[in-house]
Amino acid sequence: MKIMMVGDIVGGPGRAIFAEVSAKLKHSGQVDFIVVNAENAAGGRGITDKLADELLANGADVITLGDHTWDQKEIKGYLDREMRIIRPANFTPECPGNGWTTVNTSFGPVTVINLVGRVFMHHYDCPFRTSDGILKRPDLGKTILVDIHAEATAEKIVLGRYLDGRVTAVVGTHTHVQTSDEQILPNGTAYITDLGMTGPKDSAIGRDLESVTSTFLTGMPAKFHIAAGQVMLEGVIIDVDRETGKARTIKRIRLKSDRAQSTVEE
Repeated sequence: MKIMMVGDIVGGPGRAIFAEVSAKLKHSGQVDFIVVNAENAAGGRGITDKLADELLANGADVITLGDHTWDQKEIKGYLDREMRIIRPANFTPECPGNGWTTVNTSFGPVTVINLVGRVFMHHYDCPFRTSDGILKRPDLGKTILVDIHAEATAEKIVLGRYLDGRVTAVVGTHTHVQTSDEQILPNGTAYITDLGMTGPKDSAIGRDLESVTSTFLTGMPAKFHIAAGQVMLEGVIIDVDRETGKARTIKRIRLKSDRAQSTVEE
């Protein structure tokens, strides 16, 4: 089973290249299952129900989120209705939605778990203990994928090692900068510290450089618009032994859009 996990989608350009690439890879049989982090899909902040439906229609099997989950207020009810989109499991239990989901496929059930880090972020519940609790459940698939949406590389690395052998993959999101440490850990778990970003390449993590630079120079707040220009999709493709749930290989990907320039749609 070939699984593609896609780094943070940013705005309209990110959504457009995701639709373009996912259609090609699924049609050609190069990937069988796609997980995408889309917490920046709506103009760089959060996601709406309409955009979530768009991503699911365009090839996403599961959508994960992060610290911007609640930026678009309408998403609260949608998270309770649609099981294929999940928010971090270590949000407080009273939050709408679910922190993990299991999807039935022709290769067997696939479980996806979403977590958020605590270092340099908000005071969320412990992602380590939260994952322990989920992994005790008897209704999970053999293939278990974890998206840890976190700022600190150390927190992601330690969680990867902590879950090694208990899940199929642990991938990091949130920083929008792809790391080059993809590997199979000693007990069979695929790992990368950050998948990267799906959006405009010549940017400050997806935002236009002019407004971001101005803020650094002046110290004054500014509205950060989605950047224009060449668009990239970043992530990994993981080859999984569906009988054991162990990862065989993990390959980092960075794909350009066939279109030279993006249309800037927030």
